[in-house]
Amino acid sequence: MKIQKQQAMRNVLIGLSPLILAAIYFFGWRFIAVYLVVGAAGLLSEWFMSKRYGYKITESLFVTATLFALSLPPTIPLWIAAVGIAFGVIFGKMVFGGFGRNIFNPAITARAFVYISFGVPMTAHFLSPQTAVSSFPAGFGVFSSAADSVAAATPLITKSADHLSLLLGNVAGSFGETSAVLILLGGLFIIYKKAANWKTVVSAIAAFLLFQTILWMTDTAQAADPLYALLSGSFIFAAFFMITDPVSSSQSTDIGRIIYGAAFGLLTVLIRIFSSWAEGVTFAILLVNMFAPLLDYLIKEAKKKNKAKRAAIEKGGNA
Repeated sequence: MKIQKQQAMRNVLIGLSPLILAAIYFFGWRFIAVYLVVGAAGLLSEWFMSKRYGYKITESLFVTATLFALSLPPTIPLWIAAVGIAFGVIFGKMVFGGFGRNIFNPAITARAFVYISFGVPMTAHFLSPQTAVSSFPAGFGVFSSAADSVAAATPLITKSADHLSLLLGNVAGSFGETSAVLILLGGLFIIYKKAANWKTVVSAIAAFLLFQTILWMTDTAQAADPLYALLSGSFIFAAFFMITDPVSSSQSTDIGRIIYGAAFGLLTVLIRIFSSWAEGVTFAILLVNMFAPLLDYLIKEAKKKNKAKRAAIEKGGNA
């Protein structure tokens, strides 16, 4: 089995390594089991499609598997994790022709599939790393139900966690989305390595904070304070590692990246507050993924028209 090397994907994996280590520390063998199952099922799915249709297996697969595993709740049944990654790899990437041709982010496609198909296992959390920061060996020593866990992917519904806990990761939540500090460290690394574009990330966070602040200050129902809303849920994780995907995001121009990121931030706030889905990141990503090719096309066409107009004006002036 030959796997095509991709240095950018390796840099993303390095950026994700703090979250992987934290997930192992917080949740112990459970994350290791999920990670191994997801990796094996994803590799098998991509190998099957590659053998059948002559596609190439790329190192992006391991990024997809890692992102998907980190987005799962600690109580997810292993068979659902396997089915989810298989769906994401096959229908989120390989049916489009493999890496570089897919419209949607395969990891978020997998997450959306299991979120919609297996709602209870994806939204019922019974594990909390509440002792992870203050007590060793955290997830290795304790793996039982926790009374302060919340019935959601993150503390978005009950708003029970404080800001410091959200920063450190000492809250109930998905494997890799609980510690904002570690997400920031990994995210800044991939920006430094140019595996992600900072304009997309900054525009997403800025739009999110601006719109969340407006709704919070106008006392809109379900609108948490902007800092809490930013740190809770999977928004920061997605802003650095999901919407910066080089294939499914807008990549042609800086203005396209800014619009793309801002649209993601805006849609996340709208879905979180005005829909029945407390965590709006998944559907926000799928929506901006869907319109990214159109956005790039419209911007390119506009630039062509402006260039043609300038050329005509210059030609007329010279005449």
